Order: sequence, then structure tokens, then C-alpha cells
Amino acid sequence: MDNTTQKTLIGGDFLIKETPAAEIFTLEDLSDEQKMMRDSAKEFIDREIVPHHERFENKDYALTEESMRKLGEMGFLGVTVPEQYGGLGMGFVTTMLACDYLSGGNGSLATAFGAHTGIGTLPILLYGTEEQKNKYLPDLATGTKFGAYCLTEPDAGSDANSGKTKAKLSEDGKHYIINGQKMWISNAGFAEIFIVFAKIEDDKNITGFIVEKEGTEGLSFGEEEHKLGIRSSSTRQVFFNDMKVPVENLLGERNNGFKIALNALNVGRIKLAAANLDGQRRIVAHAVKYANERKQFGVSISTFGAVRKKIAEMATGIFVSEAGSYRAAKDVQDKIDELVAGGMDHQQAELKGVEEFAVEASILKVFVSDLTQQTADEGLQIYGGMGFSEDAPMEAAWRDARIGRIYEGTNEINRLLAVGMLIKRAMKGQPDLMSPAMAISKELMGIPSFEVPDYSELLSEEKAVIANLKKVFLMVSGAALQKYMMDIEKQQHLLLNASEILNQVYMAESAILRAEKHFAADSVEVAMAQLNLYKAAEKIISAAKEGIISFAEGDEQRMMLSGLRRFTKYTNQPNVVALTERIAAHYVEKGHY
Repeated sequence: MDNTTQKTLIGGDFLIKETPAAEIFTLEDLSDEQKMMRDSAKEFIDREIVPHHERFENKDYALTEESMRKLGEMGFLGVTVPEQYGGLGMGFVTTMLACDYLSGGNGSLATAFGAHTGIGTLPILLYGTEEQKNKYLPDLATGTKFGAYCLTEPDAGSDANSGKTKAKLSEDGKHYIINGQKMWISNAGFAEIFIVFAKIEDDKNITGFIVEKEGTEGLSFGEEEHKLGIRSSSTRQVFFNDMKVPVENLLGERNNGFKIALNALNVGRIKLAAANLDGQRRIVAHAVKYANERKQFGVSISTFGAVRKKIAEMATGIFVSEAGSYRAAKDVQDKIDELVAGGMDHQQAELKGVEEFAVEASILKVFVSDLTQQTADEGLQIYGGMGFSEDAPMEAAWRDARIGRIYEGTNEINRLLAVGMLIKRAMKGQPDLMSPAMAISKELMGIPSFEVPDYSELLSEEKAVIANLKKVFLMVSGAALQKYMMDIEKQQHLLLNASEILNQVYMAESAILRAEKHFAADSVEVAMAQLNLYKAAEKIISAAKEGIISFAEGDEQRMMLSGLRRFTKYTNQPNVVALTERIAAHYVEKGHY
């Protein structure tokens, strides 16, 4: 069902290969069936969720549960679950699409939906035995029962494997007896099936278990947590006091829980990016409407340059976020399809497909959640004092957006992860970053060309700029790796700089390719891709310069700073104010993204 075919890539390939625009997937490539699902999801949110904004803000947990049951009845909770287990069996792009358009109307429902369909269901789908899948997935896919995921502990935080919850085998060998506690558990107030992680006796790694609420003694819950945002999402502590779990409910293999947790989070990261997209669209729609209606000094504030700049940058952020999210989703889908065609069972193929693009998943999680917070902040600013009031939609959007930078591993952890994973893969030559990094070192020693390139084709100069920005990443990371070798992971400041370059390159390229594939030279979409690239280049210059100065000295530093100037220059500098005005004029007139 998911469209277009291409030769599959490996994760991180985008740094060393030129991707033809025809080979990326975008929202403009949706099939008719996908468009119907998108429209159905949007119609449900507009009809059933948006009108009840006040109830959601007043911690109406029952409304969240009721809304989830309706989603189950419509089939939305089983989009990713194969038909044989009661789901719709859709491809990865379609599951991203559902997540996108079901998550924008309300943060509380988005959290419940994401926790249930992602980390609450996927561990069983991806690691469960056939018996476990037949027993639990039909109820999870239809919303007859809801799922929750119990990983985080009070003292564990980002170090998931350091949890203190313990399991031991009963004397008769029929049960594991679990003791401990978990915190920040989404859906805990109404879930019936829990994925619980604990260390069996003195094991090095955690192990996963499936726990049924009904009939299980020793399972108890704390009160609902009162949170900054997502106020009607159920969040409780979960306690295990000599809780018995049948041995057949061990999930996957003993000592393999950490891998289950990581892979569930990889899927969660890319879907979190999708879950932020429609929220951005709705914020921009509110902001533009208010700016058009609000009069100051006798005119609409949407005529003021300072407001128009915000609108243009907010809309541009959505275009870029969509481009990166759906590009990566299709790459994952293609990898899954390739592995299945090669004889791998679908369960294993989905694991490998998502794992292959774990770097891109972390990039997306960071970039889109950061941008959503920024979009909400600017939306609130356009409302001015009214934006700070609960009577306007922006303060709730601002509060709800904040959790995105913490979910699925904090953005700081994900920045370090993306670069760390890429370096480990590069050490194995998958992808081979070392050869191009060495070639760039030689290029820096040579005399630069003074020929003026032919940039007559649409976005040809922008693509040349992106190719050079990739060289900046390879130059900085290659030199840093050569200096620090395996101690590079201790240089967190430097890794954060490298991560910023990595993120900006991937997202800027995604936007340029989307614009090239579908839009004319004079379109607002091309203008957005160009504006974003200019901003991305400026951020890359700052991050790279800070990194270079931190570890290089003398001639090496001077040569790398010279290379940075060479690799970030434009032949034809874009008129950023003109691009911004063009984008703002389009959306002020249109009234929404």
C-alpha cells in the first residue's frame, strides 16, 4: 500500500550519498487510501476532541479513556497490527500518517494514543511468542483493553538498565515474583496490560514481562500525577509487591529486555516526530487567524513585519518537519519490505527496519520536538497578553509541547545517541564515513576552485550547499575522532555540536528534495526550503566553529576554520527578508498552513 519503490538505503547514508528527489517519499505522494485515512482521522479529531478542550484541560481522565475506545472502534489503534491479530496491517508510512493526524488536536489524547499503540503494543508484536500475540494483540488492536509500558524508575532515569525492580522464580517454577516500583507510567490509570521490565535475580540486564491487571495480586498504583501539560493523560506510579507473573508471560528472552526497550523507543522516537506535526499546523492556524483579526494602530497585526516573520518561520518549520518525517518513514518501510522479500518474517523485518534508521529516528525526535516548542512559543507571542490566558488556545499548546523534549529519551540523550550510533557504525564501515572524511582533509590542503558553477537548474545551488554542509560534518567529526578515538563519547560538548550539524543537514536536505520533487521555482514551498537552508547553514557555522575551537589548535585550527568558510558560502546569497515576506504573504492570505 505504501507508495513508490527505491533501492533501499542504510541508516546514515544521507551523509555520503546524493539522494535524487524522485526517490524520497513526501506527503504529496500519499495514495488515495492513505488520504482517506488522513481525512477520517482529522474529521474525528475535529468532531470528537477539539470541542472538549476545556474538559481535557480540567483533568477529565474518563474522557481520554472514552476517546481511546472510540479510536479502537474505528480501527485506529490497530493500524500497525497485522490482520491475523485483529488489526489493519498497514505499512509503516500509514502508521506514521495516523499518528500525525490523530495527535494534533489534544496533547492528552496524543499521549494516550502514542503510549498504547507504540510502547504498549509493539513489544508484544515484535518480541512476543505466537501464543502471546494471539492472546493479547486482538484486544489491544481494538481498544477492548489498553496497554502501558513500565520502564522508568525513580533512580534510573535515562539509564534504563540500572533499574532496581527485581524478579525471582518461585519455588514451584510456575511464576516470577516481582518487587519494585515504576514511575511516570502513561495510561496506568486505565490500562489492563502492562509491559514491565525487571532484573531476574542477579542478571546484568533487564527482562521484559507481560502483566495482566485483572486477577494479579501485588499490583498497585499511586495517585494521578499533576503535570504541567497533557493534563488528562493518566500518569501514575506502579508498585509491585510480591506480584506473581506466570513464567509463560516472560517477553522475548531472559536478559534481553534492554534491547526490547531500545527498539520500542526507536519506533517511539520517529512516531513522536509525526505526533508533533499536526499540533504545529493547528498552532499556526490559530496564530494566523488571530493575527488577521487583531487590530492595532488601525490595522491587523498580520501586516506588521515582526509578526509576519514569525508566521513565515513557523510555517517553514512545518514544511521541513513533514519532509524529514515522511522521508525517514518510507526508508524504514522500504527496508522492511526488502527484508520480507528476502525471506525474513515480518516481525523480525520490522525490528531490523526500524533499527537500521535509529540515527534518523533520533534526529527527527530532537528536531521536531524542539521546533514544536518553539512554534508554540511564537504562537503564544503573537497572541500577546491574551496568549497567556487559559481562554486562548496557546497556553495549553505551549504546556503540552514541552513534554516532547523529554519523552522517548531526552533530546540531549538523543543528540548524543545519534552521533554515537553513527560513529559506531562508521567504525564498521556501515556507512563508510572515514574515506570521505580523509578525502576532505586532502581537499583542505588543495587550492579551491574559482570557477563559477552553473546553477541554472531549480535548487541546484541549494543542493551544492547541502553537499558542502555534509563536508562540514565529516571534517569536524573526522578530526575529532582522530584526536579522541574511543574517548570521543566523553566529549559531550563536542558531540552536541556534531549533532546540531547532523540534524540540520538531514532536515534541510529533506526539505530541498521535497520542494524539488513537487513544486515550481516560484512556489512558496521552494521559498520555505530555501529559507530553512539559509537558517540551517547559519546554525551549522556556529556549531562547527565552537567545536573546532574546542579541540583544534594552531595550523590545524586555522585550516579547519578556513574550510568551514569555504564549505558554507553561497555563490548567490539568498534575500532572506524577501523569502520571509513571500512565505508570510501566502499564509496570511490563506489563513492556515
